Amino acid sequence: MPGRRSFLHSVLAAGAAPWFVPAHVLRGATAPSNKMTLGVIGCGAQGTGDLRAFLNHADVRVTRLCDVNTKNLGNAQKFIIDAYGSNDVKTYHDFRELNRDPTVDAVLMALPVHWHSIPAADAILNGKHIYHEKPMGMSIEEAKHVRAAVKKKGVVFQFGTQQRSDMKFRWACELARNGRLGRLKEIQVGVEGGIEVETFREEKVPEGLDWDRWVGPAPMTPFSGRRISRRFHENISNFSLGMVSCWGIHHLDIANWGNGTDDTGPVSVEGTGAFPKSGSCDAVLSWRIRYEFAKGAPIVFANQSQDPKEIGHGVRFIGEDGWVHVVRGQIKAGDEAILRDPHNKVGEMPVVLDPEVLGCCGGKKDPDKRVSGSDDHTRKFVDAVLSGTRSNCDIDTSVRSDALCQLAAIVIKENRKLKWDPEGETFIGDERAAARMKARTFRGDWKLPEIG
Repeated sequence: MPGRRSFLHSVLAAGAAPWFVPAHVLRGATAPSNKMTLGVIGCGAQGTGDLRAFLNHADVRVTRLCDVNTKNLGNAQKFIIDAYGSNDVKTYHDFRELNRDPTVDAVLMALPVHWHSIPAADAILNGKHIYHEKPMGMSIEEAKHVRAAVKKKGVVFQFGTQQRSDMKFRWACELARNGRLGRLKEIQVGVEGGIEVETFREEKVPEGLDWDRWVGPAPMTPFSGRRISRRFHENISNFSLGMVSCWGIHHLDIANWGNGTDDTGPVSVEGTGAFPKSGSCDAVLSWRIRYEFAKGAPIVFANQSQDPKEIGHGVRFIGEDGWVHVVRGQIKAGDEAILRDPHNKVGEMPVVLDPEVLGCCGGKKDPDKRVSGSDDHTRKFVDAVLSGTRSNCDIDTSVRSDALCQLAAIVIKENRKLKWDPEGETFIGDERAAARMKARTFRGDWKLPEIG
């Protein structure tokens, strides 16, 4: 579509836009036929944050909103009014109605974790491109099901791992992949641990919230206002795998990226974890996991520590010649000269020709270890949909990164070393561990939609 592509090229040439510009100010810049229509499934804090980012793009029109909480819908509608000058948007309580709307090109799925796989697969099978908030879901089977749907329909999939569109994370990955730290010896990943709380008291369901639909495929649980708060439901095992997944996916994805192992996985995983003894938040509190790769540096993943000798928050790439540590908003090096070196600029580093050095990066022969660039995660998705370019974290990469979180959750429960086949994506000779890959029984009539 020449008109659409020429517009995109002009946008990219102009550079990054301000964080939020009301779309009605830009009205007329893009013809309706060259716009991507977007439906939003999940209008809570994460969903509205993503919604506001999409409202920056003049070639996107948000036309549909879906949530089981009318308060969330009302908040999202306010952003629509601010952006477009009118509340020209249709609302739903049932994601299936939005997914079947033929006027919608793509969906943003930003629901609580226990609701990720069913509506996402349903949207994809209805031909929608999808910006899929992380993690993939509650099991490896669910992630693979969503991937199978993407492959069948050929839609664009982008994971909400926005750190891939952060220059500092990209910089750290390029330093690691281009041998600027020497051969990688280890990658350390630290994230926020779980929480312990008292047992929540049952409360009256507020008007405007469909609690039965919010719980959906998960086991029914008495309502508490704290259960619909992200801080708490992401630490409740009915609704999430805990911080090994909800926080872990962010930094494990970066570790995988910098390790050059996006297209493979570990060959073994081992570790331990501890759980709360009581209270409503029962997901894992603390853990330490080690992944070994056939061709790649080992990754050590733990809940962060305040002890400087232990693993802190973020991702640390440790090489024979130095280390870099990256977190949101900051990158540090053992020797700051690494970061000051003019040869170590992002996208401009001299490639390493020694295959022994590059052995840290999946053992690939290609010495060019630059990584794809983006400074706007939602923009990258829009470009992929409208221009046929690759998304910034596609379905194959997403499932591979998410598998590291899933494997951590499984090995903590098994409390023993497990062997993993990264090509077959299963445990080797271990039926008990393999059984933990399956999706749990969904409540009521909810099920993963058939792919056919």
